[in-house]
Amino acid sequence: MGYTYELSNLVTIQEDLEKIKRGEKTAVRRSNRFGNIGDTWEIDGEIYMLENVYRQKLGDVTEQDARDEGYSSLQEYIDAITSIHEESVWNPNLKVWVHEFKRAS
Repeated sequence: MGYTYELSNLVTIQEDLEKIKRGEKTAVRRSNRFGNIGDTWEIDGEIYMLENVYRQKLGDVTEQDARDEGYSSLQEYIDAITSIHEESVWNPNLKVWVHEFKRAS
């Protein structure tokens, strides 16, 4: 398995859940791994499946990655992350887990 976190807890912010349901958010970066490729979870009766899980340095996040996260630009994504995690700064060398997913049902 290689992870200890519940996939259903991958996204907990209501605004992000709404973005997922609208198809505007197809990726989540977290400091911990929440699942493996092929794992599924449910959001409001819809099933979502992990398509890819890998490590990435924050400094390697692209504009497209930020759009996949549901933001209009990389700067908007950085601003959102640093406001959610007030104690943290954007450390380009910090490695995070990328979880890419799609609606499966």
